[in-house]
Amino acid sequence: MALYKNKYRIESNRKPGWDYSSNALYYITIMVQHRKCLLGKIENDEMILSEFGKIADREWHNSFEIRQELFLDEYIMMPNHIHAIVVICIDIHTHVDIHGREYLHGREYIQPKFYRKPKSISSFVGGYKSGITTKIDDFIDLKKLPINKYNKKNKFWQPNYHDHIIRNNEEYWRIKKYIQNNPKNWKGDPFLK
Repeated sequence: MALYKNKYRIESNRKPGWDYSSNALYYITIMVQHRKCLLGKIENDEMILSEFGKIADREWHNSFEIRQELFLDEYIMMPNHIHAIVVICIDIHTHVDIHGREYLHGREYIQPKFYRKPKSISSFVGGYKSGITTKIDDFIDLKKLPINKYNKKNKFWQPNYHDHIIRNNEEYWRIKKYIQNNPKNWKGDPFLK
């Protein structure tokens, strides 16, 4: 672990030098804090959304409607996490063909530390997580639920997220199938508490 402002911090799991606003397919996983099953439950191999899950699901889809550079390929909301293949497609002149679709491979650049580039995966995930936390807090207020609202001391989401740049068709289809089969494999899921 490295020190930042005299405190230990976990090193980033982002690929060094990769421009995360580049056109590419990204496999991302976003976790609920402490892996709590706040988004719903699995019954008969199907995801049943909780009220919080319905908010998160609705806003997930809205995120792709308001962002012209972002496309949703595959997605599943699970009781305590989200898996998705997200596509950034900004530059239509250079592309990579993955399963019949054309997207640009990322370009290398030197990224300053602690910078969230606009129209990047980290900007999208950060905005999504922040927006959902606000919407869930509004729901808690509206329904006068006897639970604590979510904030910096009581987070809804884990602070980070996992991402993987999809590099070829074989990887794409393996990840896509994993996402599709996630509900029926829930009992053996590594994210299950």
